[in-house]
Amino acid sequence: MNRVTAFLLAGVAAFGIATTAPAKTIKWGGHRDIASLDPYSFGETTTLAFLNHVYEGLVRYDANLKIESALATSWEVKGNVWRFTLRPGVKFHNGNPFTADDVVASIKRATHDTSPLKGNLPAYKDVRKVDDLTVEIEVNGAYPLLLNDLTNIYIFDAEWLKANNSELPTDAGKGVEGYATHNANGTGPFKVESRRPDAMTVMSVNPTWWDKPKHNMDRIEFIPISSAPTRVAALLSGEINFTNMAPLQDIGRLESAENLKVLLANELRTVFFAMNFGDKLVDSDVKDKNPLKDIKVRQALYQALDMNAMQKRAMRGLSRNTGALVAAAIPGYAPEHEPRLPFDPDAAKKLLAEAGYPNGFSFSFLCSTDSYVNEEELCQAAAAMWTRVGLKPQITSGPRSLMNPKRVKGEFDITTLGWANEPMIDAYSILIQVVHTKSGAGGVFNWGGWGNAEIDKLTDDSAQELDQAKRIPMMQKALQIAKDQHMFLPLHQQPMAWAASKDVTDIVQLSDNKPRLWLTRMK
Repeated sequence: MNRVTAFLLAGVAAFGIATTAPAKTIKWGGHRDIASLDPYSFGETTTLAFLNHVYEGLVRYDANLKIESALATSWEVKGNVWRFTLRPGVKFHNGNPFTADDVVASIKRATHDTSPLKGNLPAYKDVRKVDDLTVEIEVNGAYPLLLNDLTNIYIFDAEWLKANNSELPTDAGKGVEGYATHNANGTGPFKVESRRPDAMTVMSVNPTWWDKPKHNMDRIEFIPISSAPTRVAALLSGEINFTNMAPLQDIGRLESAENLKVLLANELRTVFFAMNFGDKLVDSDVKDKNPLKDIKVRQALYQALDMNAMQKRAMRGLSRNTGALVAAAIPGYAPEHEPRLPFDPDAAKKLLAEAGYPNGFSFSFLCSTDSYVNEEELCQAAAAMWTRVGLKPQITSGPRSLMNPKRVKGEFDITTLGWANEPMIDAYSILIQVVHTKSGAGGVFNWGGWGNAEIDKLTDDSAQELDQAKRIPMMQKALQIAKDQHMFLPLHQQPMAWAASKDVTDIVQLSDNKPRLWLTRMK
């Protein structure tokens, strides 16, 4: 018995599931487990993409990344108030009816001061029930992106939350758990049947889903397999039949397999290095100040990186190198953001000497093994390049579950960060949640204390401007300032590599890298 078979049989025994899977079962091999069953517990794509099979928002993105109705059938705007008409006849998985009370409880929970997802509703002011099938959401001014925001605000059953003492949010990044961490009750196309963290989470079809299913599945088995070789072996043997994280180094092998197909594209997600702008570095031989606050040092770090070599080696030539913080498809992108500073180690050494560090300095370099595509290889390549110009990066690497709490607490000097600008599909997402100074709903993911008053004003002003012809230049200018100041070290848009058995058809692969298996069919 091989390792994968033994692993799967162990999961089967734990759940008491028959060893013969139903005829229409997607066996989804993930590169890691989801953070929680609570969609408000951590704002990251892996968890939210999985839970979108269980929970739903008032609106959603369709197969072309256009907004369409979901739990709300229509909406209208009067001044700063959005009125939503809710879909009648919808039931939660436990049979409770969906009403305005559920929307109010969910939005209050998502925007609570302790909610990790509060930054996803940055303009929120209030929510109120009008009647059982009507709610109003008030924003703090003219705001063009509320519908985009709401695609990631999944709706809970208010009665279920109250009955299980779960009206306050949990926080996977800080280890704050609750009933919703391990249990789920949504309105979506699938319902959670069982869960064993780091082993298997099983979803069965929701026969009373309000929408007309395009899929023909009875069941989804989500199996986290962190080892890339083991995940490939499971694909080749048929023990899993889908993954949205096919290892880049094995693409050729998977493409040549008779029973498999591979889907390749680039994500909207831009991966970059973020730096700590605190008064002192976390772990360095420079004790009295922070060299990273010097623009010459940041430029030296930038120009020491040979992105062509990193793309070829770490990304197998499949990523898209960039000097911009957002992808070309994101409103707010400008072509002039694209060019990178030239790779020039001699210039990097000169800049370090001019800044007062002719012999470099040491710093902590925090990376995870399972957050971004080939992140560990990327970090090792960058560390080697920085070492060649005299710097002394000290890599701390481990699974995302251990590294993210350190990131959130600012326990790094340099770390990897990636942003897909979800759920907004707009540059305002990265500007308000990452680049903005930490304040209120701004800077929720500003883990390093960076900030710029002019960027903050441009970002805040863009959120009040309904005219796209005016607001997009505001965001472009804010991103240009961040580029000019080298506030971050942009790297690439990372590749998407999915693989599936050939009996899995109608796979919808969008640039947000979220599987939508309710649109997938099997032969």
